[in-house]
Amino acid sequence: MSFLWHPQARLFAGDALRPGAPQSGALPDDPQSLCHLGAHDFRIGGPSVEPSGAPRGFETLTGGTSGHPRRIARTAASWQASFAVNQGLFGIGPGVRTAVLGRLVHSLALYGALESLSLGADLHVLSHLSPRAQGAALAGIDLLYATPAQLRLILEASGPELALRCLLVGGSKLDAGLRAAFRARAPVCTIHEFYGAAEASFVTLAGPDTPEASVGRPYPGVDLRIEEGEIWVKSPYLFTGYASDPGSARWVGDWLVLGETGWLQDGFLYLRGRLSRMVKVADQAAYPEEIEAFLMAQPGVTRAAVTATPDALRGARLIAHVMGTAPDAALLPALRQAFGPLKAPREIRRPATWPMLASGKTDLSAL
Repeated sequence: MSFLWHPQARLFAGDALRPGAPQSGALPDDPQSLCHLGAHDFRIGGPSVEPSGAPRGFETLTGGTSGHPRRIARTAASWQASFAVNQGLFGIGPGVRTAVLGRLVHSLALYGALESLSLGADLHVLSHLSPRAQGAALAGIDLLYATPAQLRLILEASGPELALRCLLVGGSKLDAGLRAAFRARAPVCTIHEFYGAAEASFVTLAGPDTPEASVGRPYPGVDLRIEEGEIWVKSPYLFTGYASDPGSARWVGDWLVLGETGWLQDGFLYLRGRLSRMVKVADQAAYPEEIEAFLMAQPGVTRAAVTATPDALRGARLIAHVMGTAPDAALLPALRQAFGPLKAPREIRRPATWPMLASGKTDLSAL
């Protein structure tokens, strides 16, 4: 089974593009590659896909926030299963206009593109445009696939009101400040936030009854459990394995253990942070993501990230990197009150520019 264009699907990337002959192997990171769906083994960008004895599926990449992106292998069926769900949830089909902002080498953009073309939508690939031009191009779009980082760039570029009807946003938590700013700029848009991973695809989906700090209830077809604080997932949407060096996710029977921690409460999932980013400060576990979320909720903070540096006395010391108008004199006491004297960052750095990966996420290694 492979991906195929729906007879009524249309593709626009500056110009209208038409389907062509299927191609396998490593395809260029270019919308033209979407014209050559139909082969089993392929990947957008990167070195050639190694031949396999039987059709293996396709490859995409992880986000690479805390390290280099990893290649992961999937079957087409693992994404097509959620195509059918989203068709019912969001009405994706012929005549519906969709858009992706990122390059196709990234998982969410590639997913949105393949889902749109498979279901017969009119897909607009906007990765070649500046954030300001992307905002203007959203006029008339019914459904946008985006990450919070991509939305932030569009909002920072200013411009007129966004005439957008529906947003499917994932890749990281949509913080309250960004959500409010987006609602002010796109007042008629319905926001559908999801939590997922390149290895697991959709895990949860938020709705109007979702508490602000939660990432929602399990996506249709997903089973969730928490074992010793770790999130375990079982669903038809999971990857088959890493095609490059191993990553943080691992299999335990039919369950995929994501390497992330959190808890379930009243059926809603709450995230704590990735085990790979957890640091011990005086024998206390500290999750940078929790501190980042707290900082992003403070007035005047537009970007925030937390890194760790070795400390001879405590084992590690946390550093907060912040952009925005909020003064250190307000942030440092707030951090100390929220997280205590050991885990709270004692230093705030103000980078002149914010380093970002090609995926639009913060480049923690650069910070």
